Amino acid sequence: MKHLCLVASIPLLLVVTAANAAPVVFIVRHAEKASVGGKDPDLSLQGQKRADALAQILKDSQIRSIFVTEFKRTQKTAAPTATASHVSPVVILAKDLRPLVEKLRALDGNALVVGHGNTIPDLLKALGIATPVSIPEDDYTEIFAATLGDPPQLLRLHYSF
Repeated sequence: MKHLCLVASIPLLLVVTAANAAPVVFIVRHAEKASVGGKDPDLSLQGQKRADALAQILKDSQIRSIFVTEFKRTQKTAAPTATASHVSPVVILAKDLRPLVEKLRALDGNALVVGHGNTIPDLLKALGIATPVSIPEDDYTEIFAATLGDPPQLLRLHYSF
């Protein structure tokens, strides 16, 4: 039921945003990572399922750009959405926020950003979102939907499955 409500809310967000002509940037933390793999682990089975769920949730969101970091967990989280949207992800270094912000401000259409629990709060702040965000270490459920209008707006959603 939660999944259904979330899926139903995204088209509504897109209709509201279309009137403002501001792109929507969906920002998520990478899905659950495997317990092995050092600093660059793959996704766990649960993480793979979450990545598939994300693609299903965003299937009608008209994603035209996808941004990931150099780490496998972000790339693999975005992979099902990239395949479904026919979009090749752009790799941005996790520590290099400025190029990502510049690319997001120049968007022509909606985008997905897959980041990290420690980089997403800074990204939202750099995009002009005034509300501080904190992501617990064990939370992989959040979707931040930011409209980049003037002023930027943030809708905070959760996707459990």
